[in-house]
Amino acid sequence: MEDLKYIVSKNMINLRTLNRMTQFELGEKLNYSDKAISKWERAEAVPDAYILKQMSELFHVSVDYLLSDHSEEEKKAAFPQHNNYLTITKISVLGVWTLTLLVFIAFWILGRAQWLLFVYAVPVSLIVLLVLNSIWGNRRNNFYIISALVWGIIATVYLSFLQHNWWLLFSLGIPAQVIIYLCFKIRGKEN
Repeated sequence: MEDLKYIVSKNMINLRTLNRMTQFELGEKLNYSDKAISKWERAEAVPDAYILKQMSELFHVSVDYLLSDHSEEEKKAAFPQHNNYLTITKISVLGVWTLTLLVFIAFWILGRAQWLLFVYAVPVSLIVLLVLNSIWGNRRNNFYIISALVWGIIATVYLSFLQHNWWLLFSLGIPAQVIIYLCFKIRGKEN
């Protein structure tokens, strides 16, 4: 019975996080408290058959899937869309860089090579990554993406006006980083 608690716990955590749900949100859908969800996920108890059935319908898996141990390959086969999200994200970011290279080549052919295009591609890539990560990815990674975006924008402005030597622009990054950190410390109802 102990093994079953851990198996169900692991499967619940995987399915909940894969569906980007908090314990509170899952509890609302199952008409249970987030504390009950937490108890199940800590393997202190196993949900009854009715709740397992509800979870199987909610996550589009069988009850057997919830009660069985799975290898990583089985998980990938059960949730192919998760792999597609990562591939789409990579294609999108690569698309930004391909377009940048295309524009650079066009300017180069015209005799006006603009190396700054590659600098501008950095924040654009980060914006694409932020949007797609917000939709499909782990939202905790947004902290790192937004931080990189702020520093990338500051670096882009600095490099765009390099002749003016506006190195003090980088001092704006410090309070911006503190604000980003504090914003990510604000939490709604979770766990």
